[in-house]
Amino acid sequence: MRQLGVALFAIAQTLPAVFAWTQSTLLSKPFHSSTSTALAMTATTGSAPKPSLPIPEPICSDSPGTWAYDTMSRRVNEEILQRTYEDNKENFESPEFRPILEKFQKLREDLKTSSKLEMLEKPPENASQERKREWDEWMQILKPYLGSGDTWLSAPWMVTEFYVYRRLMEAIGYWDEGTPGFHYDPFVKQKQAGLQSSAGSAEPMLEKIPALPKTAEGIDLAASIALWGNKMDLSIWPADAANADIDVFTSILESASENLLHDDLGILANHCEKLRQKGGGNVDIIVDNAGFELITDLALAQHLIESGIASKVTFQLKSHPTFVSDALEKDLLEHVDYYSNLDEIKFPNAKRAGRKWKQFLEEGLWKCHEDDFWVQAFAMWDMTEPLRSDLRMRCDLAFVKGDANYRRLL
Repeated sequence: MRQLGVALFAIAQTLPAVFAWTQSTLLSKPFHSSTSTALAMTATTGSAPKPSLPIPEPICSDSPGTWAYDTMSRRVNEEILQRTYEDNKENFESPEFRPILEKFQKLREDLKTSSKLEMLEKPPENASQERKREWDEWMQILKPYLGSGDTWLSAPWMVTEFYVYRRLMEAIGYWDEGTPGFHYDPFVKQKQAGLQSSAGSAEPMLEKIPALPKTAEGIDLAASIALWGNKMDLSIWPADAANADIDVFTSILESASENLLHDDLGILANHCEKLRQKGGGNVDIIVDNAGFELITDLALAQHLIESGIASKVTFQLKSHPTFVSDALEKDLLEHVDYYSNLDEIKFPNAKRAGRKWKQFLEEGLWKCHEDDFWVQAFAMWDMTEPLRSDLRMRCDLAFVKGDANYRRLL
């Protein structure tokens, strides 16, 4: 199978924003044509926004030989959760973590046997309204599949893949104050490895960012860098800390145009120029992975501020650990702090960027926002409140990244 990048930029008609959808994905069949396929979608408004094209049937995981089947029948349990156990073995096998380990093993067994999906544990009566709302939203997602007795393989792939990480948070007791699992991130070692191995590729890239012109060419390059940073997704290509000093990204970027199926960077550049002319707009970056990809997002955000395209950049982040390497607010702040403290002799450009990013956060030019929607299996047109209203009323431009978000649109 050949790995292809897909870029989609679409102007919203009634929503005051431009959305940029990007993904780096594995196709189940070889790609035989050099002619890219044009994809077109229109953002709409209203109480029940829907795509303008017919909605296809959801992809399920019950067809052997597909990426979805391999993911839910084997890869999640045998690779992702096995590595999670190995990374957390010392804690998981301690006496205080015994109840957590039992629930973790139950989750793995359910996946192994493709059992029926189960109801999530209801939050206690004294839980916050936000916590109760999160559970209610998940029940809305799961109700059709619980009622029909669907399994891990027969339910839609998007639902089960999000659900497995929500079940993992339940097993850990992520929201249970006073327990060892409270706000415990089982993927922290992998995210830190990705961060620590990123500087080698980031150093030459971050040298170029301050010099990018305040033109269409500047935003084209900044957006392309952020797009192709997705190829560093840790859940597919685990970070190798031994390669921390090697620039493995330059060759990827050099061949970027060869792997685009559709490219509307020109439309994006025109919209950015309009924002620049009015003194800058509110721009959101829907963040995907931690590690090098997050560094490319920060580089994009730096250019958006310095070029005058954005007066403020908001990073939309996950509300709990999910998909191994997906970034939370704490991860973004850790990345900024790590880069601001790098060796100035070895990584002068990366260190300079880290200090600048920290300043942007302190001055309020950058803002972090976590939301449950980004860890739930809703379609993009079913975006939950208050996030949807906030984006519709405030946001002038949004960059949407990642395979999961691309699948939300399908």
